Amino acid sequence: MTPRRSTRDEVGGFAQEVVDEITWYMREHKISRADLAAAMGVSAGRVSQILSGDENLTLRTLGAVVDALGARLEFTLGDAEGAAEASFTDG
Repeated sequence: MTPRRSTRDEVGGFAQEVVDEITWYMREHKISRADLAAAMGVSAGRVSQILSGDENLTLRTLGAVVDALGARLEFTLGDAEGAAEASFTDG
C-alpha cells in the first residue's frame, strides 16, 4: 500500500486539531497556560507559541505537553474509508 501524501493545508489542519484537543483538555481540567508552562519548565510565551496552531509541533514537544498535563495521548490511523484501523496509545 502506498502512503497517502498530505497537502500543506491538511497538515496544518491536523496540527490545529491537535492544538484544539490540548486546549479542550486544559479547559476541562481547569489548567491555565501559566500552569502548563510551569509544569513544562518553559515560559508562558513558549506555551503560547505551542498552542498558537502555527507551531510545527515535534513529537517530543507534543509528548512534553501531554506529560505536563498528566494526560494520555491516543492516536488512531485508518484508511480513507474508515476500515482497517490501527491504533496505539501513549500513557
